[in-house]
Amino acid sequence: MTEHETQTTAGREQAHGATGEEAGPQTAASERRQDDGAQVSTGKETAGAHEAAIPELVIISGMSGAGRSTAAKCLEDLGWFVVDNLPPALIPTMVELGARSQGNVARIAVVVDVRGRRFFDNLRESLADLDSRGVTRRIVFLESSDEALVRRFESVRRPHPLQGDGRIVDGIAAERELLRELRGDADLVIDTSSLNVHELRAKMDAQFAGEEEPELRATVMSFGFKYGLPVDADLVVDMRFLPNPHWVPELRPFTGLNEEVSSYVLNQPGAKEFLDRYTELLQMIAAGYRREGKRYVTVAVGCTGGKHRSVAMSEKLAARLAAEGVETVVVHRDMGRE
Repeated sequence: MTEHETQTTAGREQAHGATGEEAGPQTAASERRQDDGAQVSTGKETAGAHEAAIPELVIISGMSGAGRSTAAKCLEDLGWFVVDNLPPALIPTMVELGARSQGNVARIAVVVDVRGRRFFDNLRESLADLDSRGVTRRIVFLESSDEALVRRFESVRRPHPLQGDGRIVDGIAAERELLRELRGDADLVIDTSSLNVHELRAKMDAQFAGEEEPELRATVMSFGFKYGLPVDADLVVDMRFLPNPHWVPELRPFTGLNEEVSSYVLNQPGAKEFLDRYTELLQMIAAGYRREGKRYVTVAVGCTGGKHRSVAMSEKLAARLAAEGVETVVVHRDMGRE
């Protein structure tokens, strides 16, 4: 994330967005139902009434300074109706107002943070309410390392929202603990530690720009263990059981994208068997993700330096997933770092 991104993030997250209006009196419910079909419900409507179109909902949350506002701006540019800093208790009201728009507001994104005292109590109640109404909702969580967050807050000379009389790192630690449960429930986790504003937007575009949402989208990421595990990985697999092309002088300068390196890796004992069996395992996992409503998965494939074995296997694994109808993006995190 660049300094410009940090300033944008801090500025937008400081601002208070507009909140939705409260629903009308109970006595007017039947008139609303007859006039504009304003019900957020999956049940059968009465004869002659129009069924309300329930908007699609994305909840954007995560660490302060990790890029929530940039993610929201990206969805806004894609045609989503975005509400920044909406109290969690008002999310169902926002969805109801969208349903009353008669299809004019089909996709809603709300940005929430932990500054509210009853944040999680209200959020749990709102999510339970939405689930009972059959609202399709997803949670996008923006993550970042402590070092990157400290650097961003110091660059704009602003305190962390939760640091109080302590240091920036104290506020980050408090927020990370408060968000631990929400991060575990997230459908999509994006680590912005090493991303600039353009790279974050590209990730959001890759997930939300399509006209039709696929059943499941996968990111296959190669990485080097010596540079650390990807924090946004759902599944991690280790390719260090295969011989390292680094020790073959004629292959050392190349990467796993090179055909000679790829052939060397795939022709090692156990490589093709691993590819076949792990693909079958991912098919089973993908089916379970679909049943549970999880739409995004990041598969991290690692080797020592993230240059040869993990790159070659990531390419093959991504091709297998794509052949099975899973929309797949390949990212080589550490290739070229040596």
